[in-house]
Amino acid sequence: MTTASPISEQLDEVGSARDAGRKKIDWAFEHMPILSSLRADFQENEPLAGETVGMALHVEAKTAALVETMADAGAEVEITGCNPLSTHDDVSAALDAHPSITSYAKHGVGDTEYYEAIDAVLNHEPTVTVDDGGDLVFRVHEHHPELIDTIVGGTEETTTGVHRLRAMDDDDALEYPVIAVNDTPMKRLFDNVHGTGESSLASIAMTTNLSWAGKDVVVAGYGQCGRGVAKKASGQNANVIVTEIDPRRALEAHMEGYDVMSMSEAAEVGDVFITTTGNRDVIVEDHFEQMQDGVVLANAGHFDIEIDLEALREMAESEQEVRDGVREYELPSGKRINVLAEGRLVNLATPVSLGHPVEVMDQSFGVQAVSIRELVENADDYDAGVHEVPDHLDRKLAEIKLNAEGVELDTLSEEQEEYMTSWQHGT
Repeated sequence: MTTASPISEQLDEVGSARDAGRKKIDWAFEHMPILSSLRADFQENEPLAGETVGMALHVEAKTAALVETMADAGAEVEITGCNPLSTHDDVSAALDAHPSITSYAKHGVGDTEYYEAIDAVLNHEPTVTVDDGGDLVFRVHEHHPELIDTIVGGTEETTTGVHRLRAMDDDDALEYPVIAVNDTPMKRLFDNVHGTGESSLASIAMTTNLSWAGKDVVVAGYGQCGRGVAKKASGQNANVIVTEIDPRRALEAHMEGYDVMSMSEAAEVGDVFITTTGNRDVIVEDHFEQMQDGVVLANAGHFDIEIDLEALREMAESEQEVRDGVREYELPSGKRINVLAEGRLVNLATPVSLGHPVEVMDQSFGVQAVSIRELVENADDYDAGVHEVPDHLDRKLAEIKLNAEGVELDTLSEEQEEYMTSWQHGT
């Protein structure tokens, strides 16, 4: 089986790339108190000694902080990208310079090279998998089933990946335990809302150089990510329109002051469309025909399936790159539709994107770190399938963050604790 070479063997100026990536990683660590605290503990105790951690993540500076923390915990670490456009080659090169880390991640690879890099990671026979989107776990089960017996468990970072894993679990096809990092409060309440909201809007604005104020912004999906995008867009004086398939989420969006309508209705009035559903075919041919000239389409879901680009290409008379990361499709009517980052994850795949803010990813990667340690130290407690992050670990990370921010909490008195655990107190 053909596999990829480490990034250091693929770059012409590897030394300068490593230096640039090192600066980015060091900056990230300065603003990641949770991961820095865990790193100090992991360096002292090496809870992952003897383990091999295989990762498929967005390889940029904040991710690198997690990767180096895993190496400092005693593990051998191999990593590649989980999106062909989200890798920062300089960060990948800096990671590859670490004696306990091999990075195969490279920006802009095609589908064949993408999966060759995943196979290269798996050829190291990882005992733990760390995934963002589920491609690594799926590849293990479909192409490397011989590894399953020696994998103690894995973690999954994002909503789309958890959906895939739960579908595998429902079909009794998931053959080792995976902790759903995405679903724990320290991830979904902050990463999905504030991280996706802020980074998606920032990436779109930097890529297009357009303002949000006064625009009709259509947000497809009102899950945690959609809530974040809608909230942040509203905060920048956009008029937000939400599309939904779930009646309770639609009602929630309505009660929070947003216009709620079908995508067919929204297509006629929207200026910017941002998909956040994790599902396919959210914006399709019928919608393209209804859109106004000059609209901007962006996807904040994990895979490039939410906008039907194949149909758009077939409809278009011509297409061109009008700005870095912006592809314009001109329809026979003369109407122009602009798609960002090839319909891929807009906060990580545009030429100027930086992903979620550092402080947000500190929380998410802190959850990853303690979940990996939990799987290794308590492997016998986890059967094959999808598992939640233990709540006491999630709460501990919140305490570390609050301490770093200088925020103090109240505590319950003995009388209050007794009252909250008794059924005998009445009116």
